[in-house]
Amino acid sequence: MTKPVAFAIAAHPDDIELMMGGTLALLGQAGYELHYMNVANGSAGTDREDRDAIVARRTAEARAAAHTLGATFHEPLTDDLEIFYTDDLLRRLTAIVRQAKPSVLLTQSPQDYMEDHVNCQRLAVSAAFNRGMRNYRSIPPAEPYLDEVTVYHALPWGLRDPLRKRVRPEMFVDVTPTLDLKRAALACHRSQKEWLDVSQGLDSYLVTMTDMSRAVGAMSGRFEYAEGWRRHLHLGYCPEHANPLRDALGDRVAISEEYLATLE
Repeated sequence: MTKPVAFAIAAHPDDIELMMGGTLALLGQAGYELHYMNVANGSAGTDREDRDAIVARRTAEARAAAHTLGATFHEPLTDDLEIFYTDDLLRRLTAIVRQAKPSVLLTQSPQDYMEDHVNCQRLAVSAAFNRGMRNYRSIPPAEPYLDEVTVYHALPWGLRDPLRKRVRPEMFVDVTPTLDLKRAALACHRSQKEWLDVSQGLDSYLVTMTDMSRAVGAMSGRFEYAEGWRRHLHLGYCPEHANPLRDALGDRVAISEEYLATLE
């Protein structure tokens, strides 16, 4: 029997580990085949190295992180700060989604502090929507697939939207059992600890990730460490009430009744 596929698509090397890595690891433990992709290559993530050097370094780090999580690594498509909703990028990402055939797609928040993050999730959502459109030509050509896919959006970095409002998730995933693996995958991105210390004042890369996971856990009122998720509208993707994340992870998932009430 073929394993179901979970595909995490984020903007930059380390974005998956920061906000999605614990959930992705849990899905792997639940029997999913894992796929991992950064749309951008990390070219701007340094104040010391030239473009080619940092791209090579960050790609190697991301490949190591994907290996740590047990995921298939997909090569990036563009430079940092060049993730735009373009015909070329959408056709290229659609080909990769069609090849991977995910039934679960994890991507970034529609509200985030950085445009690369927002544009990345737009591309990922559209690539999933295009998966079965036979007359939509991907680059390179890839056979469409019609199976359902459920799209989940992670919380934004900082847990707030660009206007500083707290973003509340629909569901919380208990990542306490996979926190060490999440931390190990993040630790592969050694270049970013150095860069973020300088550019954004993050004194400790790993401590900051742990603190944010703890904050989401506290928001859940149930778990010590958690990641938060919101489901994308089902139209064009899956049945209305499909929730394979909850089905796969069971008691590791807590649904926010408060959030669901806002949808009524």
